Amino acid sequence: MNLSTKQIAGIGLLTAIVIVLQFMGSFIHVGIFSISLVLIPIVVGASVYRSKAGAWLGLIFGLVVLASGDAGAFLAINVPGTIITVILKGTLAGLGAGAIYTAVSKLTDNKLIPVAAAAVACPVINTGIFLIGCRLFFYDTIAGWAAGAGFESVGTYFIFGLVGMNFVIELLINVVLSPIIVRIITIGKKTV
Repeated sequence: MNLSTKQIAGIGLLTAIVIVLQFMGSFIHVGIFSISLVLIPIVVGASVYRSKAGAWLGLIFGLVVLASGDAGAFLAINVPGTIITVILKGTLAGLGAGAIYTAVSKLTDNKLIPVAAAAVACPVINTGIFLIGCRLFFYDTIAGWAAGAGFESVGTYFIFGLVGMNFVIELLINVVLSPIIVRIITIGKKTV
């Protein structure tokens, strides 16, 4: 992938935004988990610079989650499982957002529809990989959490205890803000 100086600068700026937003986002909690505002620059990067940039930004997101201590509860249970889950969920969310953007943009001339599709895909993939990782690496512990929280089934706890409100908020924020930001960038490119 040959990148121009403008593309390198844009991806670099989005990388810095990912880092700052993840550290700041770890202070915004719904339940026991923080809201991932960082998915917005991942969607923007995947939409403007495509899949590889999205994957890069997702990887940075995962590394910052590990460095920030946001995954501390899971690191205490299973270090390799936590690292695999956190890195994969971020990287695949960015890669998938870019792939969805590319696929949908071939179907429409409207530039905002592919961004909105990528904005939906990113949190869906991020949360989906998180749930798969929880099932594979942390099931016994999460079953204990579910019982302690009064949930009758672990599956219900996965959906309503671990990801419910966080997912809805992340999805809505992404769908509203990502297309607006990409539109502003597009306008800015035309005027420069």
